[in-house]
Amino acid sequence: MAKNTHHHTKHTKKSSVRHTRAIQRARSKRPVAAPPDEQIEARLSALVQPAIASQTAEVQRLGLRSRLLPLSVMVALVISMIWRQLGAGGSEAAHLLATEGLLWSGIITVTQQAISLRLRVLPAALFLGVLQALLPVLPARAQARQRPLPRAVAWAQDTFTAVLAVDGSTLDAVLRQVGLLRDAATPPLAGRMLALLDVASRLPRQVWYEADATAHDQRFWPQISAAVPRGALLLFDLGFTNFARFAELARAQVTWLTRAKSNRKFEVHRVLCRTAHVQDLLVWIGDDAVRQQVRLIKVCYEGEWYSYLTSELDPARLPVAYAVALYWQRWRIEEAFHLVKRLLGLAYFWTGAQNGIELQVWATWLVYGILIDLSDAVAAALNRPLADISLEMVYRGLPYFAQAYRQGTAHDPVAYLVAHAKLLGIIKRPRRLDPLPALLDLTTRQRLNL
Repeated sequence: MAKNTHHHTKHTKKSSVRHTRAIQRARSKRPVAAPPDEQIEARLSALVQPAIASQTAEVQRLGLRSRLLPLSVMVALVISMIWRQLGAGGSEAAHLLATEGLLWSGIITVTQQAISLRLRVLPAALFLGVLQALLPVLPARAQARQRPLPRAVAWAQDTFTAVLAVDGSTLDAVLRQVGLLRDAATPPLAGRMLALLDVASRLPRQVWYEADATAHDQRFWPQISAAVPRGALLLFDLGFTNFARFAELARAQVTWLTRAKSNRKFEVHRVLCRTAHVQDLLVWIGDDAVRQQVRLIKVCYEGEWYSYLTSELDPARLPVAYAVALYWQRWRIEEAFHLVKRLLGLAYFWTGAQNGIELQVWATWLVYGILIDLSDAVAAALNRPLADISLEMVYRGLPYFAQAYRQGTAHDPVAYLVAHAKLLGIIKRPRRLDPLPALLDLTTRQRLNL
């Protein structure tokens, strides 16, 4: 909700190092999770193995040789480390490889040192290639499902080719001080990632990584511009304010929507609407070559004013109520960052080596995509929007399905999660009302001069 997003920016971010240490302590006390059952393993294999196969030519080009730990085994190992939340260092993974095998790898006897070395030296670009091969597959699966969408998003799909949100997030500190890191005065941060998320499916279109943790989000603008399709609506926060880039998006026929700085001065060109609760204005921003006309929307919602800028000048094509409600959907990308860090462990790094950090970043987003795909199937079976489904409880419900599967009382994970949705807490409790009905009521009253 716009109000919630605005409120969030007023608080200072808590120490990521403290958060990372808390995760590290929690992991040290947690038993190793049970292996995925045959159904989940088959689902993982069907999605990931074709993506691995797409990297065969790149493996050959790099001239990589490893009889024990080829790319297919390493992907199985790393996915298992994330999915089962195994500890760092590779000791648990080495033990499980030798006793159980991990996913499609089979039983392999290998040392902890060999795993740690492979994590440091296997080119992370191969894992990025696997992720990039999988990302186009998942949206097609989502589009084939029938389930409701949030009202504003459903409306926007008839107007825009896609509704996308972009944002960056600083990765947490590397606590395993090895090699050169031992002499660091403070634990160094692991870098910064940026994601372009499809709001309807909650799947990433692209994920980027920058080793420099102090890198500003503005550094990613060239990649963002290249990745956003013509006719899309792009949502972003104040950190991306760049008038030259705004003009570039408009020329590429990409509509953008962001918050407006409260202290920025605008040159009003025309008043489209002005009431006690809504102001809809055409204004000029920028100077010289980047001077451009945009639309300034101000809405008083629950007693507080919120301001937005958009390149869509026609209020019939992007009404005030939908503009505000769609910007609220930008929060989906914050939820994605929260999930990959807290639930999937990207707040705790297995190695301080740069290659290993990147490898873990790509693999974690790969697991995130698979979890979204499974959760979306559950949402479709329940005929609920994906936003109503707790991804965390879907993830935490899988061990219960595995137990029921071994006992012969369940055979399909989606059917099991749907049948036990209430008991497992898979459907979220309503926490806040959708702002769209109130906004539509407010703007309807405004049009009728009530």
